[in-house]
Formats: sequence, C-alpha cells, structure tokens
Amino acid sequence: MSTAQQAFEEIYGRAPQNVAFTPYRVCPIGAHSDHQLGKITGFAIDKGIHIAYGPKQNGVVELRSLQFDGRVQWHVGATPESKQDDWADHLRGASLALTRRYSLSVGVCGVIEGSLPIGGLSSSAAVIIAFLAALCHVNGLELSDREMIALAMEAENQYVGVSCGKLDQSCEVLSKKDHLLYLDTRNDRYERIPANPAMKPYRIAIFFSGLERSLAGTQYNTRVDECRAAAYSLLAYAGEEYGKFKNTYLRDVPYEIFEQYGDRLPEPWRKRAAHWYSESRRVEEGVEAWKRGDIETFGRLCTESGYSSIYNYEAGSDELKKMYEILCETDGVYGGRFSGAGFKGCCMALIDPAYEEAIKEKVEREYLAAFPHLKGKYSAHICVSADGVKLQ
Repeated sequence: MSTAQQAFEEIYGRAPQNVAFTPYRVCPIGAHSDHQLGKITGFAIDKGIHIAYGPKQNGVVELRSLQFDGRVQWHVGATPESKQDDWADHLRGASLALTRRYSLSVGVCGVIEGSLPIGGLSSSAAVIIAFLAALCHVNGLELSDREMIALAMEAENQYVGVSCGKLDQSCEVLSKKDHLLYLDTRNDRYERIPANPAMKPYRIAIFFSGLERSLAGTQYNTRVDECRAAAYSLLAYAGEEYGKFKNTYLRDVPYEIFEQYGDRLPEPWRKRAAHWYSESRRVEEGVEAWKRGDIETFGRLCTESGYSSIYNYEAGSDELKKMYEILCETDGVYGGRFSGAGFKGCCMALIDPAYEEAIKEKVEREYLAAFPHLKGKYSAHICVSADGVKLQ
C-alpha cells in the first residue's frame, strides 16, 4: 500500500477507489530538443507520482499533497481561468484543458505523493498526467495517448506558462519497461526499442542535488526564445521564407544554413543552435548504439550531451556541474548528465550495477565535500526502467 493510500484512508475513513501512478522520466540523449521539434530518447523510471483518489459526485475537485501544505478545491465546471501561484496550478491547468474538450460532472478527492524529491525528473508533467488519469476515470472517459500528452502539455504551456515541448509527457505516457523510447517530436512517430540481449547490465541512478526548482521561475523560457531567435535569424540570412516567431523552430533550418550563417548570430544564439544540431546527431548515434547493445557508446553520448548542455546551452547550476564532473571521473558510470532543464534538480547516470555501492559512496563524499551545507538534502536513488502511466 502506498503512503498516498494510507493518507487517503486516514482523511476520508475509507479506501480510495483507485490509485493512479505516473512515472518520472529521464532523457539520456536529446536534451533541450523537443521545444524545437527535435528527436529525443527517454526512459520512464520506477519512481513517480501516486494519486489515491475517489469520486465526488458534486463535481468538486479536492486535493492534498504529501509534499506541500494545504488543501486545494475548485469545481470541475468552474476551474479558475488564471493560475493561483501555488502547488496546484499544474492541476488546475489540466482540469481546464480537459473541460474545454469534454463535459465533466464528477469531481475527485485525492491525495498526491511523490516518491522522489522534486527537480529534473519532470514531476510537473507526472502529477498532471496522474491527475488527468484519475479525473477521466471517475467521469468514464478514456483518452488516447496522444490526447493525454497534448492536454498535459497544454496545461504547462498555456496555464502555468512554461514553454516546454512534449518530451516529458511522451516519456511518461509511452514508455515501456526495458525499452528505450525514441520519439520524433515533430510528427509524433516513435519506437520502443528493447534492450539488446547482448547489452551489459545497467541501472538508472538518480543523484538529487538538494536544490529544488520550478521551471516557471528559471531561464527555461529564455532559452526557448534564444533557440527560436537563432532559427528566425538563420532563415532570414539565407533568404528563406519565415512566418511568425512563435512558430519558428530550429528543426525548420537545415544544418547547412547554420554552417554557412551561424557565425553571424549573437554568441548566445549561436551556442544554443550548436547544441541543438549536435544533440540531433547524438540522438541518431545513440539509437544505433542502443540497438546493437553498445551501452558504453550510448553512455558516452549521454555524457557528451551533458557537456554540450553546460557549455553550449549554458544550463546547469554550480551544484549540478560539480556532480556532472564527479560522474565523469567515477568508475562504473557508463554516462551521465543533469536531468531536465538543468536549473537545480538532479543528475542521472547509466551505471554498471556491480559498481553501485562504490558509485554512491564516491559521489556523495565528493559532492558534499564541495557543498557541505546540502548534507541531509542530497540523496541518491537506484532505479530501473518502467511502463508509462497506469491505474493500479
């Protein structure tokens, strides 16, 4: 029984009708690509968001979180049109997106539990998707995978105000245990590629920096605009047609144009574009390495992605940069990078399970030597891949 189930029974005096679980995700290669319609790789992991829930026939949505204080309420037919600047804004955005498409009459009462610290694993998308699964279930709705992804993305883009792409939502809906998700975010085509039987054993290690973050309060949206500015400028330099700024993507600009005109861009825009094009190449090479069971090459490309994210995309806090450096010098680590946008949060690594304890000891010792004030907040977690969202 999950902690969310126990809390639900204590609050409501009955067992929940069901529990929705949405896994967190990691993106080993393909970072900062989805908002420019690039290709990505990803895994869901066996940690994530649980929502223990039951129906409320009066249409009221009533939610508590085991990570945040306070109870939130609204009527499913009267979701606030603008965000309230608290932990439930992602859920209000999801409620609003769903009710724009479907007529809902039943609300939901629920308790939310996150099984890892927040930051870098896309907890925001996970809680949205788990909530949507619960709200749809009590109203007898069945969303397609594509609908679920689109609604969750709309909640973040339009309600919360984060210009994210669909990487997070796609990984948390489409992933399959022991498979690598390979997704083209331009046309939504995807493969779930099984691990080659010849591949060496691996686990997914999560190292939480001790610093939490929300994308809405970071430079995330600025980076997205810088990528669009680079694409817009390159098309103009090349004499190509272009439309509205918000609908311009690096995916629309051939690499040859970047090669010819990239040095005309302001340095920040040029570096963002350099990351995007090099990351596109790494994704293709990584998928081929995964298919042939070459976890060492796949891991190396993951590490190269981390380097480019730091020095070209210029994301990553001092804490995450230090953790990345430690991972690069640790035996048994196939590859690693910070997870998510890199503004605080955590690092992920693909590791050889035989080195698990030595890796955890070395990373903790060296990281806390650099940031002793984060003792008690830093943590490490060993995970495996998992299926996407499900009702338990």
